[in-house]
Amino acid sequence: MSSINQAILGPGGKSSPPPLAYALAGMAALAVAMGIGRFAFTPILPMMLQDAGLTIGSGRWLASANYIGYLIGAVAAMFVRIRIETSIRAGLLAIALTTAAMGLSTMTAAWLALRLLAGIASAWVLISLSAWSLETLAPSRRPFLVGLTFAGVGTGIAGAGLVCIALTTWRAGSALAWQVLGAIALGITALIWRYFAAPAASRAAGEHAAGSAFRWNADGLRLVCCYGACGFGYIIPATFLPLMAHDALPGSSVFAWSWPLFGATSVVATLTVAKLARRLGNRPLWMLGHCVMALGIALPLWSPGLLAILAAALCVGGSFMTVTLAAMQEAKQVAAGGARALMAAMTAAFALGQILGPLCVATTAGGRADFSSGLILAATLLTVSAGLLFRRTGQS
Repeated sequence: MSSINQAILGPGGKSSPPPLAYALAGMAALAVAMGIGRFAFTPILPMMLQDAGLTIGSGRWLASANYIGYLIGAVAAMFVRIRIETSIRAGLLAIALTTAAMGLSTMTAAWLALRLLAGIASAWVLISLSAWSLETLAPSRRPFLVGLTFAGVGTGIAGAGLVCIALTTWRAGSALAWQVLGAIALGITALIWRYFAAPAASRAAGEHAAGSAFRWNADGLRLVCCYGACGFGYIIPATFLPLMAHDALPGSSVFAWSWPLFGATSVVATLTVAKLARRLGNRPLWMLGHCVMALGIALPLWSPGLLAILAAALCVGGSFMTVTLAAMQEAKQVAAGGARALMAAMTAAFALGQILGPLCVATTAGGRADFSSGLILAATLLTVSAGLLFRRTGQS
């Protein structure tokens, strides 16, 4: 335990509560897995369109390759028995290496393969880290620590966006951006590697989560479908928000700040709603997140200007990790020992929604940067799924 305290406070620092150390480790892991492994492509996409010969159509397929990998990883997590700590370590290392390799190639086929592998690794880390953190932090009875862990996603998103802004200011290209983010991911992985050495209590929890099965019922299927709707709903703005902002204000660098704003809002929301989940309940909070996200998605339809797009970033960024936090906690409550299996199924549905989202944009927009049809469908699906969650809540 002293090694954890030293890693957080330094060799000569005072001792820190172990739950805080684990929460910070989980936060860093999710920052790498999601902020870099899953979403680094979003702020780098405008850079690749300018200097790597990438087209919007190719960008959609690169995004979809990552989502397909995410789906493969989530499905595999349902059936492959592997210690949780091992899957977290391996996933983080794979994300760092595949991210850096994106900057070493100019071939679309190689990019597709690398984004696919990064998606597989991201799913493994998210599912394993969610089960690991909820088991590890449960004895502390401090909801804020759970929120702190899941705030890693928004932290990674904001951090990756700021790195891309800095590199763009220095006139660096997209290849360097991939390499820098890969190096950052590798450095963070090295720093937190020791946290996932599986102390006795954590190892027992990991083996229990990996080996237990979930007995499927109507409520479990409801959770899977509603989480899948969230995946479809948020992925269109999450992938193309900087491009939408760029189109709204061509020739300006202001659009680049939409992505860090998205991530920062996610951090604030995740930390804020940690206690709210205990007060309201996971499912009502999940339903509220869908409603806020639907509102944010609809804003650019009513007013296509930059202010509406930035407001959409606030709404979607503030709700998507709120939904994830509530959904993962609800899965643990519903499935108990089989939580990892249910989490994996929900993540697989989420990934499927993410695959369908960009493909829907590609089909309806053709060669144009028109996202309106996809936004309408996403907002509608989120509203309907919120109703399903409300119906179940009313019957509880």
